[in-house]
Amino acid sequence: MTTKIKIIINEKQIEIAEGSSIVDAAVCAGVIIPTLCFHKDLCVAGNCRVCVVEIAGQKRLSAACATPCEEGMEILTNSLKVRNARKQIIELLLSEHNADCTLCYKNGNCELQKLASDYKIMTQDFIQLAPLRKYQIDHYSPSMIKDDSKCIRCQRCVRTCAEIQGVSALTAAYKGDRMKIATFFEKPMNDVVCTNCGQCINHCPTGALVERNYIEEVWDALANKDKFVIVQTAPAVRVGLGEELGFEPGTRVTGKMVAALKRLGFDAVMDTDFSADLTIMEEGSELLMRLKKVLVDHDPNVKLPLATSCSPAWIKYIEHMYPDYLDHNVWSFS
Repeated sequence: MTTKIKIIINEKQIEIAEGSSIVDAAVCAGVIIPTLCFHKDLCVAGNCRVCVVEIAGQKRLSAACATPCEEGMEILTNSLKVRNARKQIIELLLSEHNADCTLCYKNGNCELQKLASDYKIMTQDFIQLAPLRKYQIDHYSPSMIKDDSKCIRCQRCVRTCAEIQGVSALTAAYKGDRMKIATFFEKPMNDVVCTNCGQCINHCPTGALVERNYIEEVWDALANKDKFVIVQTAPAVRVGLGEELGFEPGTRVTGKMVAALKRLGFDAVMDTDFSADLTIMEEGSELLMRLKKVLVDHDPNVKLPLATSCSPAWIKYIEHMYPDYLDHNVWSFS
């Protein structure tokens, strides 16, 4: 049975499981504590200090994400001291951040931008360091763009790559003001073990890591009257679009999707269903053939179990991390 302890948060007493962090307690109490480096999917880092709170009896502010609750602890999450500290921390982050927000891919969906708005950062008391430093934009990967000038060094991407994906293509390099998120020997993302899975992009709070889009190329093709432009959709797209548009999960919006694509200017809309069925049949045949070799021919060299994937990220992961298992796979690009 989980042991419960009592704490006071913003003059309200609550019960929380022993060992819970102050951030967890705030969620139970309906209190919002801003965070940047913290993410529920990842281990605690306590890098950014945006989540600082005031604890009775302590002179220094504590990071809520990295501080466990103790019996009788009294916590203030929105005192003047806390608000001033958070505001200065956000200003410090902004001083090293390339704040060209209107030109940024994450404009309107940036956690640092939202914090600056919430805390009304109208002026900047610190020297703007971003324009004084030379940053390189890594745009060599076919699937992502890495812009160090927008990185706040929260290390979410590093933890995501190591803990969730088990790849460790990114790491924290150097120390002090030279500290940066880098790859092996600072090579481009396309030349390291990155599998292009995109999980680091999903967890990045700013525009330091964004997906590389080809929207303008598509518009150029649609505008070219000499081209017959075809779009092909996977079976899951019609369901994913329905959820994004607010339909009940699982609702298929095939007709709406095709109509929208035709209105955009595509000359033909192809469906992947048939080729996906063919792929399944071929993979099933491959499995039966291997089972026959094992059970009937007693061939000791047959590789089982059989695995298959139409995800380029998964295929690249196997190639980089487990090349010895390549013979167990049947690659499909449905």
